[in-house]
Amino acid sequence: MLLHPIVLPTIGVILYFLMIPHSIESEQRFFIIGFVFTTTYLVPLAVLMLLKGLKLIQSFKMHTIKERKIPLFLMILLFTVLGNILLRTAIFRDFGMLFYGTSFGLIIIYLFSIFNIKMSLHLLSMGSMVGFFIMMGMEYMTPLAPILLILILFSGLLASSRLHLKAHTTKEVYLGFFFGIMTQTAVYYLL
Repeated sequence: MLLHPIVLPTIGVILYFLMIPHSIESEQRFFIIGFVFTTTYLVPLAVLMLLKGLKLIQSFKMHTIKERKIPLFLMILLFTVLGNILLRTAIFRDFGMLFYGTSFGLIIIYLFSIFNIKMSLHLLSMGSMVGFFIMMGMEYMTPLAPILLILILFSGLLASSRLHLKAHTTKEVYLGFFFGIMTQTAVYYLL
């Protein structure tokens, strides 16, 4: 549950505060952690419960591509709005890039779903975090090799578990991770 896609944004923000040199005051740190947790965990959870109540999805695991389309579209909107809000404030600009990159990755997953390819959201989230910390390490010239190695190790364990559960094929796991890294890199260089 710790490596679930709706938990990882909050973990990424906390890791940012622990690993990246910044001048964000503690009150602002608590605000941003709470804001990200509410927006990326509580709101999606409420939306999923609503969709399940309306019988638009059968379970929270969303086994079919059809079940994933509405939640994916809503997450794209949510992450884009979140990225837009955070990007406007200079001190939170890095987080804005994180959420724009993730939104871009979700758009790619949505587009692939049109062709009946169910990419791994779990691995997209892990790839996004890896890509984000690679870019932040370059931006702040901070050695982040230990955290990157840990994130890559957890990505491998998560990929293995997704394959073991037969939730995805090998291709879907690799594509999710690859696009997670690539979308963060693209957003870093485009914004």
